[in-house]
Amino acid sequence: MTDAPVLLYDGVCILCSRGVRFVLRHEREQAIRFVAVQSEAGRALVLAHGVSPEAPDTFLFIDAGTAHRRSDAVLALAGHLKPPYAWLGAFRVLPSGLRDWLYDRIAVNRYRLFGRRETCAMPDPASRHRFTLPAQS
Repeated sequence: MTDAPVLLYDGVCILCSRGVRFVLRHEREQAIRFVAVQSEAGRALVLAHGVSPEAPDTFLFIDAGTAHRRSDAVLALAGHLKPPYAWLGAFRVLPSGLRDWLYDRIAVNRYRLFGRRETCAMPDPASRHRFTLPAQS
């Protein structure tokens, strides 16, 4: 695949799409690749990691060959952001059960709280190249 970190997200979820835009603005290096679970590549990746592309209950963040889910994905992603957002990693001191419980409350209700689109949002032209995975070698 690619050595770049990959963020797999629900492309029709408004919260998730806003999260992608947030990461684009606040990441330290422009290295993260973004893949909607509704895309062919996204579908294959989430299936490989046990997530349903039809009803994704989490986003996945793949970094250095490790796939992170739920609150672990949020904290791993935060490590790629500029301060003060990178400091979210301090929440690792909380038990994962508590972190995941909080994560799940938002994930389960995200469409109701934030809405959803009928189709995936299109990235702006300047960042569009980061929404595909490089060809495998």
